[in-house]
Amino acid sequence: MNIRGSICALVTPFTADGGLDLPAFGRLLDYQLEGGTRGVVVAGSTGEAHMLEPEEFDRLLTFAVRHVNGRVPVIAGTGEAGTAKTVEATRRAQALGADAALVVVPYYVRPTQEGMRRHFLEVADHGGLPLLLYNVSIRTACDMLPETVARLRDHPSIIGIKEARGDAERIRALAELAGENFVYLSGDDATATDAMLAGANGTVSVVANLVPKAFRALCDAAVGGDREATARCFAVLEPLLKALNCAPNPIAVKAGLPELGLGLALPRLPLVELNEGPERVRLRQALSSLASLATAA
Repeated sequence: MNIRGSICALVTPFTADGGLDLPAFGRLLDYQLEGGTRGVVVAGSTGEAHMLEPEEFDRLLTFAVRHVNGRVPVIAGTGEAGTAKTVEATRRAQALGADAALVVVPYYVRPTQEGMRRHFLEVADHGGLPLLLYNVSIRTACDMLPETVARLRDHPSIIGIKEARGDAERIRALAELAGENFVYLSGDDATATDAMLAGANGTVSVVANLVPKAFRALCDAAVGGDREATARCFAVLEPLLKALNCAPNPIAVKAGLPELGLGLALPRLPLVELNEGPERVRLRQALSSLASLATAA
């Protein structure tokens, strides 16, 4: 399984009455495949996983697996705060046809490094899917250290990590752990180029929801070590990246969906839609500029 390069952390489109919008989700999947995305994450944090009912998770993942039909890996977000629940969710994702699971460090409960290690070993041993670890300390309130990752990476079912810390020291430490059987994926769009140029194998991206082709070009250049091409690609994307910083993810990226005909801007409570105002205007202008550049090219 080749989980590398530009991977999209998919949003979950909802209808005006709050239900799953599977037709819009199908359009989003087609947009990703046509844009060259090399893998998709379903029901991750960007997909509002914790706002989904279990039957909605099943419907969403089943739809994605059938729609993608093996063209790229479908990675299910199965991380929960408890280990037993995470194993159960991972088994369910396996039964529904996912290719791999993305499992976040247990949030809120703040386990020790040994607790994290044992948690991931339990999921790897009993979840039934290849496992991508996911460290995002700003959301989980705990940070899995590279030393703990090093102790996990040789497990045959643990195939890599999505690391959302973008500081230089963490990037170097994770790049040293990457190898043939263990991928290091950036989980932070703002510092993804630094990570990939330093040795990361790709990026699980939020902005790719809106610009899959442009983000694929950035990843190809950076993973390939072409610094000049990477700088050009990043300069094109930078206004949109800055525009998306105006609100917690996925509020801002969902505000871009209507501009592209990919769905409504509605998240589920406690998240709320991005208001009309300067931030939304800035997002609209960034998307319009990228569309103009694509047309000119």
